[in-house]
Amino acid sequence: MTKLVNIKAMVKNAYKNKYAIPHININNLAWTKTALLAAEEFKSPIIISASYGATKYFGGYNVVYSVVNSMVSDLNITVPVALHFDHGSYEQCVKALEAGFSSVMYDGSHELFKVNYENTKELISLCKKYNASLEAEIGQIGGEEDGIISSGVIVSDTNEAIKMKELGVDALAVGIGNIHGKYPSTWKSLDFDTLEKINKDCKMPLVLHGGSGIPSEQIKKAIENGIAKVNVNTELQLVNAKAIKEFVLSGKIDQDKNFDPRKISNAGMEAVHKLLKEKFTEFGSINRIK
Repeated sequence: MTKLVNIKAMVKNAYKNKYAIPHININNLAWTKTALLAAEEFKSPIIISASYGATKYFGGYNVVYSVVNSMVSDLNITVPVALHFDHGSYEQCVKALEAGFSSVMYDGSHELFKVNYENTKELISLCKKYNASLEAEIGQIGGEEDGIISSGVIVSDTNEAIKMKELGVDALAVGIGNIHGKYPSTWKSLDFDTLEKINKDCKMPLVLHGGSGIPSEQIKKAIENGIAKVNVNTELQLVNAKAIKEFVLSGKIDQDKNFDPRKISNAGMEAVHKLLKEKFTEFGSINRIK
């Protein structure tokens, strides 16, 4: 029996009360456990997300569903948890829904808008069948996601956003100068004029992809202007890698039985947990669940 929820209620509440739901991409079992325990500790709703690449790494859609759903149960997680498929093609979203994912993000941003619109429309109907939620995307988000590279086309008008809202999507990812991966030194700012216009015209939960590396004051300003879900992955991967590197180079790995892969992983997960608390605080999601 699933304990997972879709994202509809959580993003609506976040949008209304001007905070953001943390969307955490999982990279392995330890990552999943750390994210869930942090959400429970800080009483924050959470979106646990797997990209197609992560799903392949785990061993398949059913494995990801089983791991997350079982952990929610066995760890006695009481805060709302959604299992979200990130940046899926139409076919991948269907497979994720069939496996039990409670939410999917269809990335039709590389298609003509007509194709993006029609596929989104069909997936909304399918999501209703599974009591799942759908996140759509307009424009393009820069950087690289699972090998797909985009220069990042800013959405300059809200016509497409309005059409997606009218379709009934639960959340809408917008390209406002944000990018996946590391932000280059030449990057200056999110396009708040575009964000404010989309928010004014659509009045619905908006999503900020590429949340790693954006200055805190910009994150908070984005939340004030309609962002109700922020995706974080790269920043967590970086602190994990740094902690494990220090664990190895300091010689700790050679002490006692620290060669145990679980102890090596724990060094990184301690750093991830610390950063999760900082992100939950920044997003305003702490203590949102009584």
